[in-house]
Amino acid sequence: MECASEDVLARAEAACLGLALGDALGATVEFMTPREIAHTHGVHRELVGGGWLRLQPGQVTDDTGMALALGEAILARRGEITRLTCARAFDAWMRSKPVDIGNTVRRNLLLFRRTGYPTAPASEHDAGNGAAMRVLPVALATLGWPEYEVREACRIQAHVTHNNPVSDAACEFIALAVQDFVRGASLREVYRGRIRPLVETQPAFAFRGKLRRENPSGWIVETLQAVLQGLVDVGGFENCLVDVVNRGGDADTTGAIAGMLAGALYGRDAIPARWIKALDPEVRERCVAQASALLT
Repeated sequence: MECASEDVLARAEAACLGLALGDALGATVEFMTPREIAHTHGVHRELVGGGWLRLQPGQVTDDTGMALALGEAILARRGEITRLTCARAFDAWMRSKPVDIGNTVRRNLLLFRRTGYPTAPASEHDAGNGAAMRVLPVALATLGWPEYEVREACRIQAHVTHNNPVSDAACEFIALAVQDFVRGASLREVYRGRIRPLVETQPAFAFRGKLRRENPSGWIVETLQAVLQGLVDVGGFENCLVDVVNRGGDADTTGAIAGMLAGALYGRDAIPARWIKALDPEVRERCVAQASALLT
């Protein structure tokens, strides 16, 4: 673990809050098309709740819930990240009757309950975004670790429910990019050092020169294309998240991933005060506390 400076702590906090804010903002328009969003909300940019889950304003979904559960499990083990620790944390979270849960997550956690084995079978069909949306605690807890160990830690948490190489590539990219941003790297530096290599090794993730990825599904490729288009092409924290969630589709997860990346990039001061105020107070407090604890 690196010695966390004040700026590093602030960026880590912004990443955690960004995840929750993107989740809460996007949940309102999840599964809507851009046209439906425009007809109903104009440009959707406030934490008003509602949506198909009928959420309260500022309420979050499984994206934030699973990330916080993972972070608490890592802290309880004093930074140790094991398959069984992650599986037990996710299973306990599912038993808490969350407001929403993805099909792949549910299926493989039920398998864990039956078998006690914490790694899901490898599957070409499990390239969803459910592992990527919750990877942030791993990124913060492993800041300063050798890169190969960060990658392995990402796969450990991912394979509880998503044992798939495309999902792995996305999880590892997100965690390493967050770490770079938390350390103060610029978007240009991360583009050269992380985004370009990702696209070169995993061409499916290509997003430049493509049509605007609208109505992204839960497939991690479409999720990350929408996130990267918003992150790279739209400046500022608020503008990035508003751009991404107004694409509709799996908007809570695209919002959550965009939020953690943009939060780490732009920092705590870039987050709109009205969004912080509107976020569920308990979630807000847990995000802030975890950010600091995972770094220390």
